[in-house]
Amino acid sequence: MKPTHHTAPRTRTLLATALAALLLAGTGCSSKADSAGSTSDGADGIKTGPGVTGKTIRLGALTDLTGPYATLGKSIVQAQQMWADEVNARGGICDRRVEIVVKDHGYDVQKAVTAYADLSQDVVALPQVIGSPVMAALLDDIERDKVLTFPQAWAASLLDRDAVQVLGTTYDIDMIAAVDFLTRTKGIAKGDTIGHVYFEGDYGANALEGSRWAAKKAGLKLAGQKIKATDTDLSAQVSALRKEGVKAILISAGPAQTASLVGVAASRGLKVPVVSSAPGYAPQLMKTPAAPALAAMLNVVSAAPAVSSDLAGVRKMVAAYKKKYPDSLVDSGVLSGYNAAQLMGTDLKKACENGSLAREDVVKAHRSQSGVDVGLGTAQNFSDKAQPANTSTYVHKPDAKAVGAAVNVEDAHTAPGVEQYLASRTR
Repeated sequence: MKPTHHTAPRTRTLLATALAALLLAGTGCSSKADSAGSTSDGADGIKTGPGVTGKTIRLGALTDLTGPYATLGKSIVQAQQMWADEVNARGGICDRRVEIVVKDHGYDVQKAVTAYADLSQDVVALPQVIGSPVMAALLDDIERDKVLTFPQAWAASLLDRDAVQVLGTTYDIDMIAAVDFLTRTKGIAKGDTIGHVYFEGDYGANALEGSRWAAKKAGLKLAGQKIKATDTDLSAQVSALRKEGVKAILISAGPAQTASLVGVAASRGLKVPVVSSAPGYAPQLMKTPAAPALAAMLNVVSAAPAVSSDLAGVRKMVAAYKKKYPDSLVDSGVLSGYNAAQLMGTDLKKACENGSLAREDVVKAHRSQSGVDVGLGTAQNFSDKAQPANTSTYVHKPDAKAVGAAVNVEDAHTAPGVEQYLASRTR
């Protein structure tokens, strides 16, 4: 599907103004967005478009503040606002103040679609969109509108779009790293059976692609258990996996499901290693009855380091966040949100240097960068839209005493077979 240009025609005649109302029906832009996207350069010579004036740069966040990922959403929103405040204290970007407009969709796809229609009229980019189902519904609109978007979702189905950037690894790559971790450190050997409990939809399906590929390569049998986001008692899944004789379990779901899986498995004597995708763990779990079992059995694979990491950039962020939000827990959402905002800032600065903050030029500036490192983990390569920005995975483990209730077990590394897997996927 070809992108539809949203900027008004490049003419200084009064006809452009007269046509603006007609263009609204076909493009979905507001008159405010059209005027922001007019061909007149700013007083500073910088070309502008929707979401950008001579004084401000407006960014958008489609988040979950009232649904299943409300805790994550709050952390990301606060971290990104902290970034904006820091940037503005230093004079802004391109001599413009950064503003972030937040819309809560409560993890409801229809609400998200409606919120996007409203929000997209007057923002230049989206440093936060929570949820694989939400992204799936908005992909074509985002691409059409050329709104650079960083989803808080890591499904490979989001790759190969100019305007959409998955930061770090995708779920399948992390699951390949998880299987590698199990075979290297937990005694899982050829011929063994491992389980994989996964959400229906893009998140779980993509994670399963990785686990299936890695299991086959390692000579393991894989027993899959698909669940819904509303399934919070995994007793039936634990019983099924026990019958399969699994020696380890992977889980790609939410924190509630991880806690249930590990807690039930431990209570029934199925004390096997469990490895979770990053969205499946939250520090709040270490205050639940499942905490001892989680500490004993769980590891987490993630594109980002634990927030207890000794990386200088992470330590600085944690200190600033604790000072700004003393009553809030520092979790992985803080790091994820702050990292996305920092990377968005890099793109906006690059676009400014190139002379244009128009949406399509922000996307071009983003795609021109191949080694972006903001000091919060691994460097990102944005030059190939069809490939993940990074292939390195960290391994964490729960630790109730640590910041974010997790510590790094293994630093970022590309698991054996990942490059082969990516090559096979692009054929």
